[in-house]
Amino acid sequence: MNSDSPIRPTFLNRSISVALFFILLGLWEFTVRYFNVPAFVIPKPSSVVIALYNGLSSGLYLWHMGITLAEVLAGFAIGSSIGFLLGVGIATNRYVEYFVYPYAIVLQSLPKVALAPLIVLWFGLGITSKVIAAALICFFAVMVNTVAGLRSVDQDRVDLVRSLDGSNFQVFWMLRLPAALPFIMAGLEIALTFALIGAVVAEFIGAENGLGMLVQSMNFSMDVAGSFSVLVVLAAVGLVLNQLIAQIRKRLIYWERRPDTAAPEPEDADAHNVVQTPSRVTS
Repeated sequence: MNSDSPIRPTFLNRSISVALFFILLGLWEFTVRYFNVPAFVIPKPSSVVIALYNGLSSGLYLWHMGITLAEVLAGFAIGSSIGFLLGVGIATNRYVEYFVYPYAIVLQSLPKVALAPLIVLWFGLGITSKVIAAALICFFAVMVNTVAGLRSVDQDRVDLVRSLDGSNFQVFWMLRLPAALPFIMAGLEIALTFALIGAVVAEFIGAENGLGMLVQSMNFSMDVAGSFSVLVVLAAVGLVLNQLIAQIRKRLIYWERRPDTAAPEPEDADAHNVVQTPSRVTS
């Protein structure tokens, strides 16, 4: 068996993964109970499950999750669009690279945690400030990956298309963009995670709704189990969004070679090097 081949999601493998998860939860529960760890330091997993059930059954978590999800998706759409357009401009136009790229670097170098209070102050406690914070923190990943992808095309291929009287748009659309799609999709996966972080951080600073605001309010009331349950919801949202991007990548980049679809190596290389000579036909 090839050590580089991916693990197949068989029933046995899924069962082992679920068993490991419950073993970790059991060790956590046992440790907290055995050492009498205070609930305001680390809650028991059973308390987190109860808080999670109460929050979901009452609809409280679903309402705030919808607000946070709307902020994340809107910020991701705006930030990734700006990042893609800037990446295309930087990769294809030297004037855009010279005049715009340094400002993008400066903007990315600024700590977003320090900018979040100003964004909330300028745009209020509503959804607008969260969308802007999410867009600011996620656009750079898409921009850098777009530039790297568009510049990864072999120059000989570009010269071949131009020798066939191909226009700049045809070079971009038929050659550069398909080659850059794996880079762009990798940037989108990173940007989506950053958008979630940016929206939650902005909710920490000041918000009327959202999972980040819910965590802050529970921390103020010393409801650590409730805070952990909201973190579980945030982790689930991040995982679902990541899987969504992964599925889009599989369908969009259909020509991308996967490890499990790679051609198998021949078992005996010498057998393929044998030169067969035609047999002599005697009359």
